[in-house]
Amino acid sequence: MTSAVVIFSGGLDSTTALYWAKREFDEVYAITFYYGQRHSLEVEMAKITAKNAKVKEHLLFEVDLSKVGASALTDKSIEVPETKSVEEIKERGIPVTYVPFRNGVFISIAAAYAESLGTTHLVGGWNAVDYSGYPDCRPEFLRAMEETLNRGTKLGAEGRKWQIHAPLLYLTKGEIIKLGLELGADYSYSLSCYRGSEVPCMKCDSCVLRAKGWAEVGVTDHLIERLKREGKIVE
Repeated sequence: MTSAVVIFSGGLDSTTALYWAKREFDEVYAITFYYGQRHSLEVEMAKITAKNAKVKEHLLFEVDLSKVGASALTDKSIEVPETKSVEEIKERGIPVTYVPFRNGVFISIAAAYAESLGTTHLVGGWNAVDYSGYPDCRPEFLRAMEETLNRGTKLGAEGRKWQIHAPLLYLTKGEIIKLGLELGADYSYSLSCYRGSEVPCMKCDSCVLRAKGWAEVGVTDHLIERLKREGKIVE
């Protein structure tokens, strides 16, 4: 029986990765981090998605990166930037929403969890197309972390090969959504807004990229549909 641990934020990309893992592995475990992010509501929504997806176990892990700060996602004194277009996002370089070495921290803790379960498979929704400004989402970073796990863990020392699976790495947002829909993913509780509201602000990078993706697919965002049903968005 094969198993994997999914690093699951509860956002759109990690939801797709979760459903991809469900197709590829017999048992899927999910780990969600509360790291002092201003959009921490995503953690509560992640619980709902993980339950609906029927994962084997969903671990919530606290690691307070707000103590480090230096990011608009963990330091409320730094404003989340507004954007008007995807082109503007690409021209900006590494954005202020970059959290110092966040994915390095997450992968390390997820690997410890995976090793305790006896598995060497990690899955995540990293993307080097829409989020190319984040250095810890790039393929060379993931390869380096994979090599580190092979060299620095008990399972690696025993000859078990670690694999960091990044099925969304080279996909556009539209392609990610299309894949998720094919896998039966439900995005109703997947939050993306950097400002932390359940109702998307439609002005931050994440909201703009998400809206563009759904427009490319030609389907109404599951989250928007739910918010309309619940009266949280009035047409």
